[in-house]
Amino acid sequence: MNRSADVHSLDACNVRLVDPERVAAVHARMPSEQDVVDTADVFSLLGDPRRLKLLVALLDGELCVCDLAALTGMSESSTSHALRLLRAHRVVSVRRDGRMAYYRLDDAHVRMLVDLAVAHTEHTEAIHPERENDQK
Repeated sequence: MNRSADVHSLDACNVRLVDPERVAAVHARMPSEQDVVDTADVFSLLGDPRRLKLLVALLDGELCVCDLAALTGMSESSTSHALRLLRAHRVVSVRRDGRMAYYRLDDAHVRMLVDLAVAHTEHTEAIHPERENDQK
């Protein structure tokens, strides 16, 4: 008997669905393909440390580009570019006052995402203190 065929047959699933009712329920609440793509885009935006710093800075309320640049250590040009990208994906919104533009988190959902991400990181550091040594 061919040994590689034996191993392959162990990996094969003989049953298409183990729990068809649960699969149907999950399928019914699954977002549309476009919603999944848009959500992944938001997570990729949050995955950039510079943009995430901007969002964390906005947790306390709206700030102008100059103040955001000073807080994050980015140039005003880089800050504006990042904010345009975040605005295009409805992560931040802008209020204009004359020539000044003040940015804020777009809604409570964005605030929750950022809060939860930061809380998760803080929780992970408490559970895994060895991470502190990696960061030094």
